[in-house]
Amino acid sequence: MILANMSVPLLGLVDTAVIGHLSDARFLAAIALGSSTVTVLFWLLGFLRMSTTGAVAEAFGSAQSSKITTVLLASSSLALVLALLLGFLQQPIVMVMGYLAQTSAEVQQLASEYVAIRLFAAPAVLLNLVLLGALLGLQFGKGPFYVVLFSNGLNIVLDIWFVVGLGLGVQGAAWASCIAEYASLLLALWLLRKVLWQQMATKLRWQWPRWQQLVTLLALNRDIFLRSLILQACFSYMTFYAARLGDITLAANAVLLNFLLLVSFAMDGLAYALEAKVGHANGQRNLPAIQLWVKLGFVWGGAFALCYALLFATLGGNIIALLTDLPEVQAHAERYLGWLVVLPLLATSAFLFDGIFIGLMRGHDMRNSMLVSGLVGFVLPAWGFSSYGNHALWLAMCAFMLLRGLTLAYLYRKWMDQRPFSPALAQND
Repeated sequence: MILANMSVPLLGLVDTAVIGHLSDARFLAAIALGSSTVTVLFWLLGFLRMSTTGAVAEAFGSAQSSKITTVLLASSSLALVLALLLGFLQQPIVMVMGYLAQTSAEVQQLASEYVAIRLFAAPAVLLNLVLLGALLGLQFGKGPFYVVLFSNGLNIVLDIWFVVGLGLGVQGAAWASCIAEYASLLLALWLLRKVLWQQMATKLRWQWPRWQQLVTLLALNRDIFLRSLILQACFSYMTFYAARLGDITLAANAVLLNFLLLVSFAMDGLAYALEAKVGHANGQRNLPAIQLWVKLGFVWGGAFALCYALLFATLGGNIIALLTDLPEVQAHAERYLGWLVVLPLLATSAFLFDGIFIGLMRGHDMRNSMLVSGLVGFVLPAWGFSSYGNHALWLAMCAFMLLRGLTLAYLYRKWMDQRPFSPALAQND
């Protein structure tokens, strides 16, 4: 899962590098604005993967095959409905993006074209979220690895071909992503069919969800959605407020956000593994196994955070130079590099506890933690230190990540103290 997720920021690096070496900073600003808008929309709907992972892992751990197919049918139906809704709302989405960004007309036009193409892939993107969640819940970590690596590898090849080879610019980058999403959907379907028949061919029964099952799943989706909404509001504020500070600041933050993506997707790789393992142990009612996976997750998470901090401290300037050769963007990005050095150390707990709480099916705890962290950790520093411009944005992001980790740690300790089920003998994996 770590390897698979690290290919995602690699795609972002290639996108930024390919566009960043074109003749004008407006192309890079447009990619930043358009991709941020699409990312907000798809990440807001990331509850499709999270809830599917937690529910399937718990059902698999308790050997309830009918519940697995019920979750798959319910989540897939919801994904298709939401994809159609995004298609109908394309024009309002573009209008809101333009209103919030208040950037130049050229950048807004290019970003709008990018968003329109990317939304055409919404059915594939959302169904992929469900299928990847199911593969993870079934403890088949290689499945998401194959799908994500294939998708991003194809995207990178098409990106270079369309943008550099065919000269399609921002539209070429969008079409590369769209084609890769539909191709990876076919692979994910094939892998899921293979895993289901291998693991439970003799007892697999497809069953539509009962009303109570649907309500339970929707409640979990609601809590994770609200959690994601607050998270994306903070990230969106980073982009849209930077746009108000000028195209150069927006382009510089687009470069620096790739550093954060490198951290987040590697940590999410660990979090995804924790979702599957903690969820499986939760289905078995095995408290020692849950504690074991949590400890192992934090050992590896701390090691990765330290490596990233050292990497950014020593080679951050070189990475910026690889992403763009525009001197004004390079100089502007280097002013804020120090924030990216400390951010991995502050954010590790937040990423890992997200995976733990999804495995425990505790969506309401994730929602409450995010609400407190968004208001106290992000909004107060961003507004209180707004006179410091872009520095205030990065201060707010660091405080936000730190407070998320602290509040989730408190809620996890509270859950452990309640002893939700009797400790079982630890099982070998």
